[in-house]
Amino acid sequence: MPLFRKAAAPVITFTCERKDHGVIAPPVPARSYTPDWFRRLPAIDEARVSPTDTGLTVKRCMPFLDAMHTGWLIPLAATVRLKISESGTRVDAGWEFDRPLVATHGMHQVRGNPIGRDRPPMKFLNYWTIRTAPGWSCLFLDPLNRPNGLFQIIAGIVDTDTYTAPVHFPFFATGPDGLHEIAKGSPMVQVIPFRRETTQIEAEIRSETEAEAEERLKVRRLTDSTPGWYRTDARAPR
Repeated sequence: MPLFRKAAAPVITFTCERKDHGVIAPPVPARSYTPDWFRRLPAIDEARVSPTDTGLTVKRCMPFLDAMHTGWLIPLAATVRLKISESGTRVDAGWEFDRPLVATHGMHQVRGNPIGRDRPPMKFLNYWTIRTAPGWSCLFLDPLNRPNGLFQIIAGIVDTDTYTAPVHFPFFATGPDGLHEIAKGSPMVQVIPFRRETTQIEAEIRSETEAEAEERLKVRRLTDSTPGWYRTDARAPR
């Protein structure tokens, strides 16, 4: 019997050019970055506690935390400045880097999109290449539960097991008119690797059975009385 097991290959790998290593901000696990507002938020707002209100905040909400902590964050490689003017219909960008960090798309590419409307579609240029294990893709989206008020990433999925070049990230500048500085290392996009299925997942759509209705009511009751119940007791063997 071998004394040591061979380490499993990583599901996801981030690489950059040698000249950029140690210069551009590196990807970090999503759970390692917590917004200031969230750190200041108490788990229980004592002023709200009453017979009809537990005072619990999203700090005790497992779905909220799981979304925030899943995957990785690719931060801005360097400081970026966005000058938003003319009620958001004009955006000029600058950066502290020797190569472009922001580019533009044509308005015709998103005509009718209710997110942007008259706001020009932009694109953050990324200098990290993401590689995943065979059969794995990546979902790229706006950092979950971390709204910054200045830009919104447009979500996309890339088969990063075969597309082994940097993926760039379209966005709309959503901030008010003015000059906004976004510091190096600020979260730019959240990356969630997932295993692709070779066939379409089938769904069953019907009314619930009596047993399912009883289970639904039980889970709702236990979840209301014990925050995080489904993550602990619900997974215990029955």
